[in-house]
Amino acid sequence: MANILDYITWRGDIPMKIDGFNEVDNLVLAKLSHINYTGVLPRPGEGEPLTLKETARKYFAIRGETGEDMGLLVPGDVPELLRRAAQSVRFGDMKAGAYVDILDEEREEQFAAFCVETDDGAVYCAFRGTDDTLVGWKEDLNMGVLETGPSQRDALDYLVRAAELYPGRKLYVGGHSKGGNLAVYSAVFAPEKVQDRILAVYNNDGPGFRSDLSELEGYKRIAERIVTLKPQTSVVGQMLEHSEKVTVVHSTGSGIWQHNGFTWEVCGREFVHLPDLSPSGKRTEDTLETVFSEQSIPQREKFVNALYEVLTGTGARTLSDLSDEKLKSAKGMLRTYRNLDDDTRNALSEAITLLITQSAKRFMQDVRETQGKGVDELRSRAEGILRRFFDSEGREKDDNKPGENGENAKTEG
Repeated sequence: MANILDYITWRGDIPMKIDGFNEVDNLVLAKLSHINYTGVLPRPGEGEPLTLKETARKYFAIRGETGEDMGLLVPGDVPELLRRAAQSVRFGDMKAGAYVDILDEEREEQFAAFCVETDDGAVYCAFRGTDDTLVGWKEDLNMGVLETGPSQRDALDYLVRAAELYPGRKLYVGGHSKGGNLAVYSAVFAPEKVQDRILAVYNNDGPGFRSDLSELEGYKRIAERIVTLKPQTSVVGQMLEHSEKVTVVHSTGSGIWQHNGFTWEVCGREFVHLPDLSPSGKRTEDTLETVFSEQSIPQREKFVNALYEVLTGTGARTLSDLSDEKLKSAKGMLRTYRNLDDDTRNALSEAITLLITQSAKRFMQDVRETQGKGVDELRSRAEGILRRFFDSEGREKDDNKPGENGENAKTEG
């Protein structure tokens, strides 16, 4: 199976002037936005852009031969992608700059972007997706609550600024995961004079929006240039409202791991396309649609805030922190969960129960259609487990039940 690394190996000797910009080039540049270019690339208007060849040389000199640790969920292949792109004819002489990186826990914002001058005379504005930070994941969840988030506002400002920094140049706008959402948002709300310069907007498995954008004039002007790519069992890319057409691509990953762009199969100058989502992908689509439709905005907000409080109650600031000390993290999360007020704890429990229950119902519906044996019993057991797990009141009673000698039987588990 060929992926974007193989694409560079096989077609990296073909200049863009000979074979123009394509959807695979888009994902390469979108994934490169995950690199921490602090101390490597200039900020907007503060220095001359560097070729990717120079960028890689400087980056690896600062971060070491293997590059930085990308964290728990961002693919570790990203630094190698930079290395190979820099060594190729196709990407090596492209110039990168206008780097911005913001992490603000108070505003609950994780945002980064940079620009790459492609060899066809255009500029690709790449927005970074969610990284390893918990605040980045909180911001993702906020998208289901807020009409507009801080990264979306900054993405719009960034695109307008980029258009000023590169006057007269045509623009590509793109990103992976949350970066895809930011690309669409910035293009839809950009001034018409900026929209007129946009060649394409690439949303690589990014989530949608709290409300439908399709009736907005800005959306109507740009809609035909939005390219949305999703793997066959997309999860992240099916969250919230989507109005645009979708191209399904084949991933060799399993389940949620299909979100990893390095699992998307490449053939020639494009991804391997599929006619539709897989049955599992359709189940996910139906499940998420049901979950979001059954939760009010205040309920979503309580769930998001409670989940974030539980995760950060461990002292963790990144997903890797949670992974590094699993037992300690689990204790911290359980302690924080128990200390939540009743309304907040119930909101968290109900939302997770709804998600799991809906997923189980969709799965069991498929099983019934194909096998029809033992489904009701399995569903009954699953629902019983969920009820016991989230019955925090009952759990507290059990934990504090006196022992045989009248002592508190609760132990530090």
